[in-house]
Amino acid sequence: MTQDFYCEEVLSGRTEVEIVMETDNVLAYHHTQPSYEHHIMVIPKVHISSFISEEETNDDELILGILRVIKKISADMVERTGASKIVTNLGSYQDSKHLHWHVISGERVT
Repeated sequence: MTQDFYCEEVLSGRTEVEIVMETDNVLAYHHTQPSYEHHIMVIPKVHISSFISEEETNDDELILGILRVIKKISADMVERTGASKIVTNLGSYQDSKHLHWHVISGERVT
């Protein structure tokens, strides 16, 4: 069975995170083990296994809410650092089967 770090650790509160932005349906926080100088995670507060999943909870309104958060965070990052990159992984590239995006900038640190 695949571990879902986001449900089991972050959303449950077992792993404490530094919140960047939060809405009723979306949580954005500093990555607990960043790979870049600036590394923010954006996740839905409900379990959705993947961006391309057909799950009932993966609806257009939730996706729009997530994208609004990503837009704000990435714009703030561009203002602060001069650039940002938005990444989500699918299929075998996706280690944790919970929909998530990385908003990153700066040099790779790991």
